[in-house]
Amino acid sequence: MKDFIAPECRPLLARHGLDRFSALWALELDAVDAPNTGRGGWSSVSRLELRDEHGKMHAFYLKRQIDHLSRSLLHPLGEATFAREFRNIQRYRKLDIPALQAAYFGQRKIAGKVCALLLTHALDDYRPLDTWMQDWHALSRAQRNALIDAAADLVGRLHDAGQLHNCLYPKHIFVRLPNADSSTPAACLIDLEKTRRTLRGRRSGLRDLDTLNRHSGTLSRSDRLRFLLRYCNIGQADALSRRLAHAIEARRSRKARHR
Repeated sequence: MKDFIAPECRPLLARHGLDRFSALWALELDAVDAPNTGRGGWSSVSRLELRDEHGKMHAFYLKRQIDHLSRSLLHPLGEATFAREFRNIQRYRKLDIPALQAAYFGQRKIAGKVCALLLTHALDDYRPLDTWMQDWHALSRAQRNALIDAAADLVGRLHDAGQLHNCLYPKHIFVRLPNADSSTPAACLIDLEKTRRTLRGRRSGLRDLDTLNRHSGTLSRSDRLRFLLRYCNIGQADALSRRLAHAIEARRSRKARHR
């Protein structure tokens, strides 16, 4: 896979001498959290801020990894997880599914190890849904409804496009409430490494809905009903939405019994 540089980011990266893999790889930056040492490799994330010629600051997250591989039928010997995530980011973009955007992707073999980096735009105007939930009871009903509706619309759009996120925790849905720059809420997805295609659309979305439901403990029954009705694009419960609600609850109960 060739190096990718988003056309709109090339001038900014070039201005700072960061339009090459070696330059980004060599940057000394603090990690935003503890490195991931799973899969027999190493992976880390750092924040990068660059000022353009007009003095405006642009924020990114730089993800770097060494021998952090995932294996599949297509890649039995392993593939850099960032390569897989970058490919999914580009597919989401083509499908017009709101998600994080790549500024740079590159991969090299260094000293016999697979080294990959992925630079993505920071979502500073958004907050993960799980952090919104931490303040849930301090939010107005209108704000809570806006967050639920934005998340439900996004998940419905994802499944309608034949995609399954496959790891849909609240922390992977970023939501922005209306602000000075936008009169409507917006939501987008992150962490696309495990996403996969599905031919059954929303009929294959139960796994995502179950994961999201089980990890949204702050939400009330009425909040969950609102999400489900919005996801189903209906005003009140019908036979289909009831079957879906029963299926989600059945999965939650089965998982709870096997803990």
